Amino acid sequence: METMKHKTLADYLASERTVPCEKCKEEVSERALAEGQFICPKCGKYNRVPARVRIAYLTDAGSFREMNEIVTFGNPIGFPDYDEKAEAARKKSAEYEGVLTGTCTIGGLRTCLFVMESKFMMGSMGSAVGDKIAALFEYATERHLPVIGYTVSGGARMQEGMLSLWQMAKVSGAVKRHSDAGNFYLVCATDPTTGGVTASFAMLGDVIISEPGALVGFAGKRVIEQVTGEKLPENFQSAEFQLANGFLDDIVPREKHKEYLTNLLKIHAGK
Repeated sequence: METMKHKTLADYLASERTVPCEKCKEEVSERALAEGQFICPKCGKYNRVPARVRIAYLTDAGSFREMNEIVTFGNPIGFPDYDEKAEAARKKSAEYEGVLTGTCTIGGLRTCLFVMESKFMMGSMGSAVGDKIAALFEYATERHLPVIGYTVSGGARMQEGMLSLWQMAKVSGAVKRHSDAGNFYLVCATDPTTGGVTASFAMLGDVIISEPGALVGFAGKRVIEQVTGEKLPENFQSAEFQLANGFLDDIVPREKHKEYLTNLLKIHAGK
């Protein structure tokens, strides 16, 4: 299979290419975005972070060891154009699938880590995504390691039909076994975390955090209003709304995540 040419944090820091901010649409150099952890220097919008770059921000230098990198999927229900969409997603993201998994150290403490990739079909959850995350939890359970997870997803991958929904139960079962063995699990729900991912492993952490302004929910606001006939608040499903209503434990600015994770890992390691 073709080797992916991953774009690293160093590549972004050396780049003078400009891209539009996701909110204000002003052109910003990739270098400036990378220096500011992909927070727009002009409007303060939290732009989405490529999974490998986020891993570089969070982990101790050179410590990440990827697991199950080349895990791909077929077209199990013969969904029209799925093969073409999958190939386009691989080229756009330079990843084989919508999640990266592996081991690393954060603040010197060994942990398992998964980070979902928004550029791969908006981090949608298909069979391979479920397989990779479940395998990571099984690895962590066997070795009594904590798991840190960063979610970004539009939900279950409709091109795989019921198989995509099965991943909710499969991963949730792996999370439960990990928890029953006395291990720690922290989730950061980033923008957006929705659908079947929210209804399963994204909300099963011992600690669940988010970033300022992130969209975190299940069904969309418009759908809920149409079904219930009720007008919902303007900030409905924002991280701030979810924190105020007990759905999240904390909102943490992006630049403080590594320190935050280090402190929690130390607490749960008894250090």
